[in-house]
Amino acid sequence: MSPLDASLEVTVDGDGQRVQFTLVVENAGHDPVSVTFRDSGDADFAVLTAAGEEVWRWSDGRLFAQTLRPAEFAPGESATFEVEWPDPASGDYTAVGELRIRESEVRAETPFSV
Repeated sequence: MSPLDASLEVTVDGDGQRVQFTLVVENAGHDPVSVTFRDSGDADFAVLTAAGEEVWRWSDGRLFAQTLRPAEFAPGESATFEVEWPDPASGDYTAVGELRIRESEVRAETPFSV
């Protein structure tokens, strides 16, 4: 289990043309937490159908600098990562947001509908 907590908020605009994902990662512990990002893409987001099929991933087709980058979360410190899914198809989905770090899995999931 990771010492970092993650939560994911999904906002669908009024006409269903865009979906905003906001991943918040917080160190809720009493000690600093050191992490190493695998590349320059700090976080990633995916959209899954009820059957678990991936229909969209933010990082697909994107290039990231391939450099390890250390970071530290002080006690109580949080970081926010936001991306947008343009032109989503109507349906019921599960959103997944995760940090792209080496040490452990830090992720959150939430259901949503377009």
